[in-house]
Amino acid sequence: MTPAPTESAAAPAPTFGEPTPLGLLGLAIGCAALVPIAFGAVPADPLKAAMMFKSAAVLCLLFGAGCQFLSGVMCLANKNTLGGTLLTTFSFNWVFNWYVLDQASQGKGTDASVGLAVDLAFIVIFLVLTYAFGFFSKLLFAFLVDIDALYLLRIARHYAAPGGTAHDVLGEGLGVATVLLAALSLYIAFALLVNPAAGRAVFPVGGPLFKPFAPGAK
Repeated sequence: MTPAPTESAAAPAPTFGEPTPLGLLGLAIGCAALVPIAFGAVPADPLKAAMMFKSAAVLCLLFGAGCQFLSGVMCLANKNTLGGTLLTTFSFNWVFNWYVLDQASQGKGTDASVGLAVDLAFIVIFLVLTYAFGFFSKLLFAFLVDIDALYLLRIARHYAAPGGTAHDVLGEGLGVATVLLAALSLYIAFALLVNPAAGRAVFPVGGPLFKPFAPGAK
């Protein structure tokens, strides 16, 4: 008689430890680097402005892109397709953020129409992923909703006249959404790191927002 499979055989141990906090901490640091720029606190002096853009560009590349790419690849190796897809895809967006900021530090710009087209593609992607993450946690759902808001604000700002009131208000909204994204990233990362160590929910996460479809249910 063939012995019943053990629990380890039925559910192999993941290749890596939980990599999601690494990606979230990198995201928080990348967002922090963008906060002064998002709120329009760019120095009038060209040299100081170039230094600000260059500093933010390096942090976006190392933490925003680097941490999320490494985390995403490890999630995929752990068979976490949803988290791995989100983190890896988002990491390449941070490479583009690095490029935009690096160009700005040299007094150059990027094509706005290409940026708009990419933002429109991203909002479709993230709206679907927002729904998917609602099956895991209300907090993760709120996290994705904030990302959705960021892209909607970016798209709306593209159509606002530069220097106008609407353009400035949308810019302030982007700053607030960026700060909120950093805060949510830190909170979820802390929950994933501290709660298992403490053996209790020091950082409550909450249950899922949606329930998966049960076979046979109407």
